[in-house]
Amino acid sequence: MEQEQSITGTFLKKPPTTFHKKRTGNGNHLTVHHVTKHNLKNITVSFPLGTLISVTGVSGSGKSTLVFDVLAAGFNGAPQGCEKITGFEAIKTLITVDQTPLTRMQRSNIATSTDAFTHIRHLFSNLPEAKQKKLKAKDFSFNTQGGRCEHCQGLGFVMTNMHFLPDLEVTCPVCKGRRFKDFILDITYNGQTISSILDLTIEESRPLFEHVKKISSIIELHCEVGLGYLSWGQPVTTLSGGEGQRLKLAKELYKQTSNHTLYLLDEPTTGLHPTDVQNLLLLLNRLVDAGNTVITVEHTLEVIRASDWVIDIGPGGGEDGGQVVAQGTPEQIVAVKESHTGAFLNR
Repeated sequence: MEQEQSITGTFLKKPPTTFHKKRTGNGNHLTVHHVTKHNLKNITVSFPLGTLISVTGVSGSGKSTLVFDVLAAGFNGAPQGCEKITGFEAIKTLITVDQTPLTRMQRSNIATSTDAFTHIRHLFSNLPEAKQKKLKAKDFSFNTQGGRCEHCQGLGFVMTNMHFLPDLEVTCPVCKGRRFKDFILDITYNGQTISSILDLTIEESRPLFEHVKKISSIIELHCEVGLGYLSWGQPVTTLSGGEGQRLKLAKELYKQTSNHTLYLLDEPTTGLHPTDVQNLLLLLNRLVDAGNTVITVEHTLEVIRASDWVIDIGPGGGEDGGQVVAQGTPEQIVAVKESHTGAFLNR
């Protein structure tokens, strides 16, 4: 706490965030009637749409059963474990976001997964020198034949079989890790080749694309949610669970439509530093402000305190759980003596 440069120390000294004014929603509700699945004891729960909602309670209280086994399953088919679910007509799309890896493909990197690389390739293909050579956007892709190095097939490295040890990645001896053939690397945009751009971080590329609206909007969004340190060429397989979640949510925010989307998140703050929790909250609030609903199964007090509505399940786990202990704004949860969550919020 005495180290001024320590972000962790700052959070240890910082008092809990005060309650802020809550959104009341858009007037519609999603209601799950008489849920009896697993340990849930014939409960009826109503979720106000157009808000950020936290479903809380001790481990084994029935949170995930309510949100994922009943609510999410009911959107995709006939309701199971409950009498009925009403209010789905107000929702166009349901998206579940958890900490499973985005992909297991080595070819997928930050540039491709954010769709920024599509715009960067089109930008390069429209440069005068590229037009003179009759190059298309696909020639600037490392996933298709044409401009990529065929020795490493655009990966920038080759795998060496180590027999009884794990295979080893070795920089491609032909392209020297630059992924592309020389005639592609001869074409530059503001002094940068298509390969050198992949070596830049999102933050570093900010001034490079500040006048290209489609790319700069993607850059600004990812910097705003604390992902500006990622390199464009970094494989998605190397991301942590928290980074992957924020990347998924940022993409959802970027491609936002007028349709009402319900987002279900499974303990999104697991393993996150308080700074990253703040960045995640920024994303979640922007999704709600865009006219959507976010329901998160949550244990972290910062997120619970920042929620518009809290549904506390419990009071204990297993047979001792499965009941609605309290529901309302965080301030109202604090007033319920039976709520363990309320007691910790009150501290």
